[in-house]
Amino acid sequence: MKNIKYHLAEDTIDDRDIDKLAAWLKSYPRLTKGALTVEFEEGWSKWLGVKYSVFNNSGSSANLLMYYALLLSGRLKNKKVIVPSVGWVTSIAPAIQFGFEPIMCEADKDTYGLDLVHLEKLLKKHRPGAVMMVQVLGVPHKMNEMLALQKKYGFYLMEDACAAIGAYYKDRKVGTFGDMASFSFYFGHQFSTIEGGMVSTDDKKLYDLLLMLRAHGWSKDLDKPAHAALTKKYKIDDFHSPFVFYIPGFNVRSTDLNAFIGLGQLAKLDSIIDARERNHRRFKERLATRLAYQRSPGASRICSIHFGALAKDREERRKIVKALEEHGIETRIFSAGNLGLHPFWYERYGKASFPMADRIHHTGFFLPNHPSLSLEDVDFICDVVLGAMK
Repeated sequence: MKNIKYHLAEDTIDDRDIDKLAAWLKSYPRLTKGALTVEFEEGWSKWLGVKYSVFNNSGSSANLLMYYALLLSGRLKNKKVIVPSVGWVTSIAPAIQFGFEPIMCEADKDTYGLDLVHLEKLLKKHRPGAVMMVQVLGVPHKMNEMLALQKKYGFYLMEDACAAIGAYYKDRKVGTFGDMASFSFYFGHQFSTIEGGMVSTDDKKLYDLLLMLRAHGWSKDLDKPAHAALTKKYKIDDFHSPFVFYIPGFNVRSTDLNAFIGLGQLAKLDSIIDARERNHRRFKERLATRLAYQRSPGASRICSIHFGALAKDREERRKIVKALEEHGIETRIFSAGNLGLHPFWYERYGKASFPMADRIHHTGFFLPNHPSLSLEDVDFICDVVLGAMK
């Protein structure tokens, strides 16, 4: 699009952040992973309210690490995993890459997360070892019901909160419900470290696996007791221990440069959350009677990266998108729509078509939401949408 006035996303790394980064670089610091990465991980864990976090190079890598840590943990009763129809490809791709048996679930009519009725049917039929859920766009899912199903059917829960930083279900932050949770610090998400992701957990054994998987499968990042336990178990000469590979890992580390940016973003995160929540609320106030949109459970706090809405049909979506483009307002379809209608899925498992996920696929679209937008900007965007629907 030419002459975009309202971008779908804006960078949360501002001029002051760049100035601070430039001054830090002039001190000629260590740039690769080091002490600042650990400081950022600890700061993130404290803010989120969990025990452990592992900084890596993207939210997609965070999902990759979660899947493989579960697989290598030896805890799974089988390799069946329930996956969402609405989300992002890398919420599902690791299941395929690691030889899981992914089973796709319909989308909830309110939050667009996993449909809990369909999920329970799948749980009864397949008894999977794991469930991957997405907190879609920063709108919290129905977590009391989700945790009740986990208790009833005994699966490990991976919580993809990549686009949901700062959202709350009741008085609890999203990303603290799963056995592990992933977050993305990509441009356009709640905040950015240029590229980056995090996995958070309260489980020490999973944490140790995540640390090793992030960097080659070695034990250099483990605490002394965990490292000593491995050298004892495998009778390793400690002279060689820094370069002994215990599991088949990756190299998905981030850097202290990204961590430096992340620490600055963390310091202003609460104000970013407030702005996103304020804008999302105004979109709802203006559009609620004309468009379908994500609805959160009561007493939740939404922190969305975009305002996701559904037109009544494809033709209405085309009219809205055309009007938005004519007024310099950037938009796109709703996430990836139904992932069961993408070649990566149907070439392997056949098309997975569901009423709600298909509706999102064919009629969904995004409106901008970021801290740079004022309420007047939001009102203008809403006026354009409503004008296109006359």
